[in-house]
Amino acid sequence: MRAERDDERAVPAADARSRRFPSVTRDTARPEGSGRAVPGAVSTPARQWPMLSVLTATAAGLLTTAMGQPRIGCLVIGVALITASVLRRVLPSVGMLAVRSRFTDMVTYGLLGVAITLLALVMEPKPVLEIPFLESAVRFTVR
Repeated sequence: MRAERDDERAVPAADARSRRFPSVTRDTARPEGSGRAVPGAVSTPARQWPMLSVLTATAAGLLTTAMGQPRIGCLVIGVALITASVLRRVLPSVGMLAVRSRFTDMVTYGLLGVAITLLALVMEPKPVLEIPFLESAVRFTVR
């Protein structure tokens, strides 16, 4: 009788290939970004061109900042992040640029890019963009 109950609990082979989520997680899911941006016959750097282009632009912005042009460097970094957001939205597969869900990546990259770009535009001396309440907020904070 006990053997009959054990057989009832065994998972049939057809159910093992079901597309339903299991009630108990036994392994980690393959991340969305693990796909390739270019077919597998191409070398690895070429398959990861979206991530490499964003990293190259960010490195150029950091180098520009280190060379004494902080406004231009921060603008380059901000634009690189905004570009990452656009690439994540437009391309079906972006390789390692995909970290979280598509929506979360787009919002994160976009907000960080806009914030860094705005900070570069209000940077002293001679800010390109004047925000009226920013000066009073800094005076209230620093005193």
